[in-house]
Amino acid sequence: MNLANKFSFIRLLLTPLFVLSMLYYRADNAVLAGLPIAIFISAIITDAVDGYIARRYGQASRLGAILDPLADKFLIVVSFITLTFVSTVPGHLRIPPWVLIIVLTRDLFILTGASAILMMFGSIEFKPSLIGKFTTFLQMMTILAVLLRFNYSNIIWSAAALFTVASGIYYLVRTNRMLNETVKHK
Repeated sequence: MNLANKFSFIRLLLTPLFVLSMLYYRADNAVLAGLPIAIFISAIITDAVDGYIARRYGQASRLGAILDPLADKFLIVVSFITLTFVSTVPGHLRIPPWVLIIVLTRDLFILTGASAILMMFGSIEFKPSLIGKFTTFLQMMTILAVLLRFNYSNIIWSAAALFTVASGIYYLVRTNRMLNETVKHK
């Protein structure tokens, strides 16, 4: 396990710590209110650092190609679920269930499509798209906006939902194109 992969693994470990910190969140206690923000920002930093190390020092690996997006998805999905349902989050700043449903549905479609391709062809190589990266950015900014109790979080989560749908459609079209090309060549 190289250094870049260790940062992805740290992000995986920070996710349950984030949930735990949200369960004990109290707006009237600076430490308990600040802890989820610190943990989530640390997770964002590990995402940037592992990508930088992998590119800069040639540490891109097969494990990293699986571990990095898995850590991102785990962090985002668990954070969205937590910030939708945990009662310690002020009600007006919770992520609405419809946004969570959009995020979960897209990720389920992508996972199902990737699994089908893997079972049919024995390998899969998905390069992240610009729209996918921007969607992940908006999803992370949604979580951060809610944690910071930003009054206009609804604008950010609406944009995240819109881009989540758009990127889901993009991945569906791209996967369909890949499947058609693969079938033609076999």
